[in-house]
Amino acid sequence: MDQEMPVNTRFRAPRTILAAACAALLLAACGGERAETGTAGADAEAAPAAAGEVNLYTTREPGLIQPLLDAFTAQSGTRVNTVLLKDGLLERLGAEGARSTADVLMVVDTGNMLDLVEAGHTQPLQSEVLESAIPAHLRGADDQWFAMSLRDRVLYAHRDLELESFHYEDLADPQWKGKVCIRSGQHPYNTSLFAAMIAHHGAEATEQWLTGVKANLARKAAGGDRDVARDILAGICDIGIANAYYVGRMKNAEPGSEQHQWGEAIKVIRPTFDVEGGGTHVNISGAALARHAPNRDNAVALMEYLVSDEAQSLYARANYEYPVKAGVELDPVVASFGELTVDPLPLTEVVANRREASALVDKVGFDN
Repeated sequence: MDQEMPVNTRFRAPRTILAAACAALLLAACGGERAETGTAGADAEAAPAAAGEVNLYTTREPGLIQPLLDAFTAQSGTRVNTVLLKDGLLERLGAEGARSTADVLMVVDTGNMLDLVEAGHTQPLQSEVLESAIPAHLRGADDQWFAMSLRDRVLYAHRDLELESFHYEDLADPQWKGKVCIRSGQHPYNTSLFAAMIAHHGAEATEQWLTGVKANLARKAAGGDRDVARDILAGICDIGIANAYYVGRMKNAEPGSEQHQWGEAIKVIRPTFDVEGGGTHVNISGAALARHAPNRDNAVALMEYLVSDEAQSLYARANYEYPVKAGVELDPVVASFGELTVDPLPLTEVVANRREASALVDKVGFDN
């Protein structure tokens, strides 16, 4: 797959209700005992702390974060117990309630992180280490969540195209008619970008922009981010919007492989919003302290380690994501994209527009 599974791909699907019901039935059948897959009643006593371990609930692909967790264990001696939940994290936490063993919650996409906050599954964490490493617009104003790495939404362009700079607004320029590729507008990566466009220009202007982008599509909005590079190589389109870290994966793939060929066919341009002080749109992988964390001290230690120079460098070299902490050495491929100037708009303001952005995608028939 071309993505990590988000908690909600489009806010709330009916199957999540079923998941919650199943969790409740499992709890009743087990008499309130916690199985390895773990469900527990909300009114039960809090789980006791266990020395030397920390429990991580995450939607992230294990291979992408395991090097970080292994390094933390090697440094601290604290064992990390990872619970991978590709779907149903909100429902799992709701079913477990105060008996939840979760210490740290880690997800991708700001919207998914704020869903956890709004559902009451996190708690504030005041940490000088986190606050000094993470810019204010990349963490919750109430210290409920923190970005751990950045995923910039960039332009893939044919490597021979004479193009050195770009604004997101330019995607609707008629000069690109029939030359643009992009994945579904309802995917969280794009919904987040469109929500940022609303924050900068308003809903009416964003609707007009989306209509213009749709008119410029070379094919239906579908597939994944790497498919944009594939289709540029195939001559289907000249430019497209996708996440930068996929390029690191493609260009570092086995020479001669399909993915390596896709990566070699493109160059990366970091677009900015065409507003005063506008920067490049980013989404995040983020972490939060779980509301009932039984191993709180170890949880804080893990979160603080994740913004250390060592961990941030691992993010950059293993995942090709952009470090949230300034001054960390980048992977050479990522460094070749040039300096990243992050759009200063607080991500909480962006996320506030995601439902309206999703509605606009449907209104203009973007994915049709």
